[in-house]
Amino acid sequence: MANRHGRFIRQLVKDIILTTINAKWIHPSLALRLLKANLGALEERCEIIEFALRQPLGEKIEPLLAARPRVLGISVSIWNHTATLELLGELERAWAAKGARPVVVLGGPEVTYLPEDANIFQFADYVIRGEGETAFCLLCENIFEVGALRPHFSDIIQNDVNTIKAAYHLYTNEDLTKKLIYVESSRGCPFNCEFCLSALDSTVREFPLEMFLEQMDTLVRRGAKTFKFLDRTFNLNIKRALRIISFFLEKIEEGEANAALPPLVHFEMVPSLFPEELREALSRFPPETLRLEIGIQTLNPEVSARIGRPCDPDKELETLRFLREKTNAVIHADLIAGLPGEDLASFGRGFDRLWLALCGAEKPSAPGHRRAEIQLGILKLLPGAPISRHNEAFNMRYNPLPPYEVEETSAVGAVDLRRIKNFARFWELIVNRGLVNPAPEEPVFDKFMTLSEKLFAHFGQNWGIGRDELLEVLKMEGYSADFFVK
Repeated sequence: MANRHGRFIRQLVKDIILTTINAKWIHPSLALRLLKANLGALEERCEIIEFALRQPLGEKIEPLLAARPRVLGISVSIWNHTATLELLGELERAWAAKGARPVVVLGGPEVTYLPEDANIFQFADYVIRGEGETAFCLLCENIFEVGALRPHFSDIIQNDVNTIKAAYHLYTNEDLTKKLIYVESSRGCPFNCEFCLSALDSTVREFPLEMFLEQMDTLVRRGAKTFKFLDRTFNLNIKRALRIISFFLEKIEEGEANAALPPLVHFEMVPSLFPEELREALSRFPPETLRLEIGIQTLNPEVSARIGRPCDPDKELETLRFLREKTNAVIHADLIAGLPGEDLASFGRGFDRLWLALCGAEKPSAPGHRRAEIQLGILKLLPGAPISRHNEAFNMRYNPLPPYEVEETSAVGAVDLRRIKNFARFWELIVNRGLVNPAPEEPVFDKFMTLSEKLFAHFGQNWGIGRDELLEVLKMEGYSADFFVK
């Protein structure tokens, strides 16, 4: 891939290069495409080069040096912060030797609220904080016309979504057929969950609906198969959500009628907003066409209220049971460990309640055929997030390096948080990936905690373990390949 990029750049040298390090190759960046699409007359002077997190550093350096841009824009996230820092350090050394340093512009969610003395900013000539579609264009115009590079840090920007030019045309045919296609019909979130940067601004902005649906229609006709919505709360506006759902149901029906692979759509929804008309619409999706990400985070009402996320556990779990029983959706339910004031016992009870709601009491499905996943995350202190107000009262101690995970609280000690992290990793490897299926008729948290500790003791790690090797050890421990009982 690096050589291909290098040959391409030598043939088409551009003044502006936009780049980022994506989590995986299948995750193309919509942000970079939006920046390019909104450059106006400068768009033709811009090229996008994307990398994957696991790519060797040399494969990232080579095409960027070969491109020799005048402006290098880099999108930074919590997940690629460290890799971007490494990339910039190596680029600076190469530029110093060759004397061809571009103007470096950093943007993205990670750099928006970082303090100005953060290490990564030593490599930046300009930092765009917030949404960059307009600001990046203006900056490039200034650089090319008068060389202006002030202010070094922009104000935090929020654009008018009615004036942003769409960028879906910049997805390549390879993107459409082989990768996840990220789309957004709205920006912002009305809720104030303190662990999330959306809590800093509860404004929700919606892209013009008919124009958005026309853009989705074009993507479907071009062959796009997997649509992942970036909307933080897709089911906030039920009427609008139903219109978009109806569009995709029509496209799915057309695909099935033509014996073609129908689109698959992925929405993020809150479990408290599921009126009857939304339930009816979701029940119409055929198998393998709908994925839902449902944010639960905690089932402890006291903890939930403390972090600005009031919850009704019974109502939320009923929503999950409906989705399991009455729809074909694949369900991803998010749970966060380490929230202020929640101890291990409370977290374990919440995990078991969530598991039973997702799986019911019926016989577990065959390995590899899970329709429900618990995505167990560890609380992170995102730069600028208001969850930091609890640090002193609950003795919240975080790792200062990205992704800034909590390491100890007054309710959960460091040892238990490490145990939960190990649990989460093996749960992902074993259950979420369908290696075996825990029996749903009884609580599983304590049992799986014991198993995960045995597995860590055996392997000495919880990464880089082969599927067959892991399954063999499970059998040695007396666990069936069909379900998780001894």
